[in-house]
Amino acid sequence: MPIDFTAIDFETANSSSASACSVGLVKVRDGVVVDKVGWLIKPPAGHDAFLEWNTRIHGIRADDVVDAFEWHEQFDLIADFAGIDVFVAHNAGFDMGVIKGACAATGVTPPSWAYLCSLQVARKTYALDSYRLPLAAAAAGFTGFSHHDALADAEACAAIVVHAAQVHGADDLRQLADTARVGMKRLTPAAPVAEPGSGPAPAPRRRVVFR
Repeated sequence: MPIDFTAIDFETANSSSASACSVGLVKVRDGVVVDKVGWLIKPPAGHDAFLEWNTRIHGIRADDVVDAFEWHEQFDLIADFAGIDVFVAHNAGFDMGVIKGACAATGVTPPSWAYLCSLQVARKTYALDSYRLPLAAAAAGFTGFSHHDALADAEACAAIVVHAAQVHGADDLRQLADTARVGMKRLTPAAPVAEPGSGPAPAPRRRVVFR
């Protein structure tokens, strides 16, 4: 099997895992980027406050997402782009937590995507003082990107995994995970929750077209 996956990165408006305000997606086929896309997201009510700390990091403000799709409106775009791919993310627990949190807050049921953490892979591949995304990406030969731009970060993440597969002589992600001795995990959807005073959570919604 070739090195196929979808790299994903989210930026959030605040400390809530449901507060995704942008996403970047990069599709890799046989170790080569073949498609990439990113867009802004309007966080759901109750999770939509933009904290100064977060805005200072990624530069996104509440005014920027006024006309953006809300989570439940854009989720199918993420699902359609990823299909049945394994997701790859740097510190994947954060990004998978965003999917779980935002889906739970909006009554959306996500697929149980498999995922691999490029941070863990980098730690088993390079000898660095820090494994933050810019430094790990530089070790993979990917430099000069705009850190905390979701699409740029997803591209950097993809570069790490592709390079690491070459270093470890892995033919697919499963072999990379086994050789680097890192776990490939699976997303476990959280139960939908309602915000206080908002009434019951909407019925679970899912329409996924695999391609």
